[in-house]
Amino acid sequence: MAPKSTTNTANHLLNTQAEPAIIVLAGATGALGLLIAHHLRQRGATVRALVRPAASAKAEAASLWQQGATVVEVDYDNVADLTKACTGATCVVSAVSGLREVIVETQTRLLEAAVAAGVPRFIPSDYSIDYTKLPNGSNRNLDLRREFCSRLDKAPIAATSILNGMFTDLLKGQAPVVLSGPRRVVYWGDADQPLDFTTMVNTAAFTAAAALDPTTPRFLRVAGEVASMRGLQTAASEATGKEFHLFRVGSLGAFGKVIKITKALMPANNDVFPPWQGMQYLHNMFSGLPKLAPLDNSRYPDIRWTPVRDVLAEK
Repeated sequence: MAPKSTTNTANHLLNTQAEPAIIVLAGATGALGLLIAHHLRQRGATVRALVRPAASAKAEAASLWQQGATVVEVDYDNVADLTKACTGATCVVSAVSGLREVIVETQTRLLEAAVAAGVPRFIPSDYSIDYTKLPNGSNRNLDLRREFCSRLDKAPIAATSILNGMFTDLLKGQAPVVLSGPRRVVYWGDADQPLDFTTMVNTAAFTAAAALDPTTPRFLRVAGEVASMRGLQTAASEATGKEFHLFRVGSLGAFGKVIKITKALMPANNDVFPPWQGMQYLHNMFSGLPKLAPLDNSRYPDIRWTPVRDVLAEK
């Protein structure tokens, strides 16, 4: 199913400043952060990539330098240090990953620094399904994002969250949905429930465009493709040239019970993505509650959205 959009902003003028916009990027050495840095540089932005001292000598920091970003060592526990790093920026983009200490506390210090430095805009590390539609307790990691965003909404700074559904890349093996060995598409609930998928590259490209666009609303929603489980079955069959079949495990109620049992048997132990966390995310998606609407795919018309079939076809 092709994504639709109700946003009519195709003629936005991005990055019209006489001097290149300065974007502060937190979480720059992560997979998504590196991609955001690349797309910001492609759009002519000056990227100030924040890294912890321990990460400054790693290959990811070297990659940022090679892309033309300025790598700045910071102490994420020190608001004064972060404030200095944010000074002069037009937007702070966060792509950090972690649990409460990172998503809530570290981002709060980064937010305080952005406000103190007079930065006009902040993009938090959301990049997810629409957590605003989910009840508390249904997803630990999204509960943390909701907690931070309640702080962000009270701060004197303009904020924009990028919501992209599930990273399509995860269908290549990390998400137990499209199983290439037995050629099965595994699901719980309704095979016709529409789901949102966006590649990490497309998410990064859209985030970079939004960071340079001073007219963004509080939320922007994108989906490289909207597909049901039947749609994934078709995409997998076309991508591989082999017939895939649907396999319904059970109802969403039964899935919820499995998640509770798994969580009890496998405590997180500070793991950001324990097995039950991924299960919670899939349960949320299969429920239809966090479905993204309306979609803003057409806001930046230069972005070409990658369908699920193309990702599954990659070797």
